Amino acid sequence: MKQKALKECDFYCSKYAECAQGRTFSVVWQCRKQAKELNECLHQFTNDSVLEEMKKAYMVEQESKEMKQ
Repeated sequence: MKQKALKECDFYCSKYAECAQGRTFSVVWQCRKQAKELNECLHQFTNDSVLEEMKKAYMVEQESKEMKQ
């Protein structure tokens, strides 16, 4: 789930990384906008409903494997 979210939000990851480059403590307030955009994007792919869908898909897959054996 995490890998898919990072892949889907690569544009926002790059924007945040670009902003954060060369900063230490100031990244918190200097890159606030980019961090918020990244978090909003990641949340689309890492929320409870997505997790439930993945669980259901996994269970269906496991049941079909058992039926074939």
